[in-house]
Amino acid sequence: MITRENTLASAKKTILSESQSIAKLADYLDENFVEATKKIYNSKGRLVITGIGKSAIIAQKIVASFNSTGTPALFLHASEAIHGDLGMIQNEDVIICISKSGNSPEIKVLVPLLKRFGNSLIAITGNMTSFLAKGSDIVLNTTVDSEACPNNLAPTNSTTAQLVMGDALVVCLMEMRDFQPQDFAIYHPGGALGKKLLLKVKEMLENSLKPMVGPDAAIKKVIFEISEKRLGVTAVVENEKVIGIITDGDIRRMLNDRDTFTDLTARDIMTKNPKMTSSNAMVVEALNIMEDFSITQLVVVDDGEYKGVLHLHDILKEGIV
Repeated sequence: MITRENTLASAKKTILSESQSIAKLADYLDENFVEATKKIYNSKGRLVITGIGKSAIIAQKIVASFNSTGTPALFLHASEAIHGDLGMIQNEDVIICISKSGNSPEIKVLVPLLKRFGNSLIAITGNMTSFLAKGSDIVLNTTVDSEACPNNLAPTNSTTAQLVMGDALVVCLMEMRDFQPQDFAIYHPGGALGKKLLLKVKEMLENSLKPMVGPDAAIKKVIFEISEKRLGVTAVVENEKVIGIITDGDIRRMLNDRDTFTDLTARDIMTKNPKMTSSNAMVVEALNIMEDFSITQLVVVDDGEYKGVLHLHDILKEGIV
């Protein structure tokens, strides 16, 4: 009978089984792993990763991770390799072959062909006595005691172990290359991540209005400027320098505190020394300033020249937060 308890118990058993298999990988790490990272790091070619079945799917994910972190990599399907795709391999490429058993027919055909080209071959396998392990230059052990599958058939623990071993290689190569967030941005220019790492303030000011009033402007003019430019703020500019800002919150507080404002000017209610940023600053840096000071607008100034106002709403529209 399928019950809530049985379902949760099965899920918990699977998760614990896979986590235990992953934990054991740490005990399998040795000089082979060190040599594998050195081989990939020092290669003047690319990293070619191949596999068959579920291992091929894991290989594709590892390829994607390497490519996005500065190590050029490509996927070669083991069955397609022996039908013409071997032509994509170049002399200085390093090859990783992933297979749980290391004895599948495609692997047995492929390994001798790969060795014939003289490329360095790294095996990720769960069978240290397999055809693949014996034919490789370096072997990374991903042995698991069993699969999480109740029939011990469907690849579960074994494919997770392969994926984690691949991630370990990726992270080590990132550290060896001193891969930084700005490097990551180069490979991820699209979407929210790319915008967060690459977008500069000036790119959000191209169509921005520049609300401004003089220090002697009447309050009515201040209100009109804030309303017309729809940024909830106006800069107070004197001799082409920003000397303060007035927000719609300042206007509300003024109206609450006074019965009349005909004798007031912008100078009387402005906030002096407003928080500023430059147009060349990263938007994410500007956002950090807003968060630190609990404000929603930043005046943008370059070498004393007023460029405009960056509003939190504009940042939100870009999907950066």
